[in-house]
Amino acid sequence: MTDTRDLFDVIPRDQFEVPGKSHGLIDVVRWRYLLRLLVHTGVTTRYRNSVLGWTWSYVRPAAQFMVFWVVLGLFLNMNRGIPNYAVYLFSGIVVINLFSEGFKNATTSIVGNAALVRKVFLPRQLFAVSAIAVAFVHFLPQVGLLLLVCLLMGWATHVSLLAVGAILAGMLIVMLFSLGLGLFFGAVNVRFRDAENIVELMLLLATWASPVLYAWTMVETAVVEKLHWPSWLVELYMLNPITQGVELFHFAFWLPVSEGMGGMVPVPPDLAWNTLWTFLISVGTLLLGQLVFRRLEGRFAQDL
Repeated sequence: MTDTRDLFDVIPRDQFEVPGKSHGLIDVVRWRYLLRLLVHTGVTTRYRNSVLGWTWSYVRPAAQFMVFWVVLGLFLNMNRGIPNYAVYLFSGIVVINLFSEGFKNATTSIVGNAALVRKVFLPRQLFAVSAIAVAFVHFLPQVGLLLLVCLLMGWATHVSLLAVGAILAGMLIVMLFSLGLGLFFGAVNVRFRDAENIVELMLLLATWASPVLYAWTMVETAVVEKLHWPSWLVELYMLNPITQGVELFHFAFWLPVSEGMGGMVPVPPDLAWNTLWTFLISVGTLLLGQLVFRRLEGRFAQDL
């Protein structure tokens, strides 16, 4: 009978891994089969026992759009100087919805999976990443509806490869930014549940802090001409990754179907450079969120 201890003696010790040792976001790639399982579970269970099912992915943004369009566009006349205001509005709403759902779900992902975190070891970053992935899956029907409307308005005859690149860049920036914030607040939320309230407040302000319902030129006019504040505040406002994501979607969807109309909102200056800078800001936010997450994850099981 073979002694199994002899088999382990011939294996170099450096090939063994310390149990419970985390490698950060690298583990998401190594455990991608579990990531697929979490995403599949999140997608399939969201509308379980629902009569409308996936129709809710269209109902919510449609309801948001109708409220904002009627109140702001018709009652408050904020559509002045913005042709095709409906497309302008909806292309910003879908970006905000992607950010809001991903950020909020990533923040509550650890607490929401407390039973798993307490009992077994697995890379805890998987929960936040899967939350962003599920938000992206539910974002696709919304952007598909936006694309369909734009196609009916002649978008295909005016679109360029630059516009397609803007769509991809906008999604990447927003998802990286929401993941970084989700990792940060998700880790803090395990110990201090006030983090959820802070996130709710941030999401409440996100729609108004980005040019979703209004043109970015209104911010420039208010800051520089009316308040006489320094112009660098406008530049700082444009470096908000959510603002950049919204403007990239405006550039990709709204601009092609509105070219040639009077009173056009100009493309923000340095849109390409701002895309690069906001991408770096999003990556920096992700690194910071990962750093805080790894510092705090050792106490997740105890705190939960």
